[in-house]
Amino acid sequence: MAQQIFHLIYLTMEQVLDRFLRYAKVFTTSDPESKTFPSTDRQLDFADQLANELREIGLQDVVRDQFGYVTATLPSNLDHPTSVVGFISHMDTSPDYSGEHVNPQLVKNYQGQELVLNEELKTILSPADFPELMKYVGQDILTTDGKTLLGADDKAGIAEIVSAMDYLIRHPEIKHGQIRICFTPDEEVGQGTKHFDLKQFGAEFAYTLDGGEIGELEYENFNAASAKISVKGRSVHPGSAKNTMINSMLVATQIIQTLPPDQRPEHTEGYEGFFHLTSFEGNVSLSKLEYIIRDHDLVKFEAKKNLLKEICSLVNLQFGQGTVSLELTDQYYNMKQKVEPVKYIVDLAEQAMNDVGVKPKIKAIRGGTDGAQLSWKGLPCPNIFAGGHNFHGPYEFVPVQSMQKAVEVIVRIAELVAKQ
Repeated sequence: MAQQIFHLIYLTMEQVLDRFLRYAKVFTTSDPESKTFPSTDRQLDFADQLANELREIGLQDVVRDQFGYVTATLPSNLDHPTSVVGFISHMDTSPDYSGEHVNPQLVKNYQGQELVLNEELKTILSPADFPELMKYVGQDILTTDGKTLLGADDKAGIAEIVSAMDYLIRHPEIKHGQIRICFTPDEEVGQGTKHFDLKQFGAEFAYTLDGGEIGELEYENFNAASAKISVKGRSVHPGSAKNTMINSMLVATQIIQTLPPDQRPEHTEGYEGFFHLTSFEGNVSLSKLEYIIRDHDLVKFEAKKNLLKEICSLVNLQFGQGTVSLELTDQYYNMKQKVEPVKYIVDLAEQAMNDVGVKPKIKAIRGGTDGAQLSWKGLPCPNIFAGGHNFHGPYEFVPVQSMQKAVEVIVRIAELVAKQ
């Protein structure tokens, strides 16, 4: 039935695959310690490459601005006005693992076996550890060589958007309204929308292609905050330390142990939030802790922040004011509040997936995307799958067929918007 109501897409997998392989090999890791924007010049180099490619395939109004954002337009081929839709992905890869010298490996017709990614490092991608591999038996899978991440987060999304635009340009018989695309820097360090110009972008709503496995469709995400805690100790000679020494590392450990152990990420799932200790360094005189705090529910989110404040206050009462200082910073908020009033855009993406034979998996993101911040800025922006698994590490992989389906979903959304 679906084949009778929309143009079938015969885009070869080779096109989206070739684009991804080119993009993955470009070093674009962002830097959380940088004071510049974007945080690394290498992202600007990639932005220039993408801008040139977008011009070559025939997109209009291609701009790489001073901040590294790449935007472009596919003009409408309708004889009447309709909504302007946007598609967005990010150019940087995570600093959690090496993104330099990425060397993707293509496993054709995967049959459920263990994949030895790197014999020297004993890096093995096994269905015993990653059972989701068995969903892709018979498909072609891209993996790392065990030394780096792959970069499907989010270069798969970029490859899918560019391939979809290329396809629409080559097939003008497919009717669509104006489409805007944007590739952003520094998403992985939480700065992807810092200089995003909504007015210049000009879309009424958009979709990020930044999700995981095929079928994911998300319009809920965590509320997020970061916490930096400094603990001052009192260092004296251990031989005469009785009733005098304050070991900052032990005080910091006390804070860690006071937080609920069942609210650590390794013990949570679904809508459960957490406190995640991301960094701990110190000596007797000074220790520093860094946490990220997450919860989908705003009330529970505020409660988590208040609990941490209370714990730090109690430690100061015990050891003296000024022993502990806490810096809390809100990072982003749950997009659900901003997307629900226009939930038809989620329904539209769900229909597009069904139409191209993809079973939608609507769930809450246990993380955040550029779309969350854009939704709060005024651009409702649900998140669609890009196809990858195990992001930010050497076990990352992406099925090529999932990338192809993402291209089909983008094209189908464009068709559906044209019919509104």
